[in-house]
Amino acid sequence: MLLLGSAMLYMSGCTDPGAVFDQNIPVDNHNWSYANSVKNTFKIDDASIPYNLYINLRVTGEYKYSNIFILIRKSGPKLTGITRYEVKLANPFGEWLGQGSGNLYSYQVPFLTNFKFPEKGTYTFEMEQNMRDNPLHEVNDVGIRVEKAK
Repeated sequence: MLLLGSAMLYMSGCTDPGAVFDQNIPVDNHNWSYANSVKNTFKIDDASIPYNLYINLRVTGEYKYSNIFILIRKSGPKLTGITRYEVKLANPFGEWLGQGSGNLYSYQVPFLTNFKFPEKGTYTFEMEQNMRDNPLHEVNDVGIRVEKAK
């Protein structure tokens, strides 16, 4: 009973009325290969309002680069395309820019702001790492957050 109560408290504390979608997908063994793209599928019910979209990313302290390049393939009603994004992870002095917890650093970086979806429906944003290393080591999880723009 205590476990159920704790789970309910945790879930109720995570609700965000502005979030339409917020999901992170773990990377197997912290090794993100080209072949293991991360798919995030979500539904847009109101295409008349703008949205902000974010890349969610967590890396360990052993990640060896100060950035990461990610390809994002967009598909859905009247929306297709692929764009390459760079996410800065550390400053020139080697200090992590993300929020640290133990040996994990979390990032939530906007990649589309005030974006209007062409129409309501189901959209898929597929993310692929686009670095020279394959697999890319020490990437813990990757995902997307979609929220109503304020």
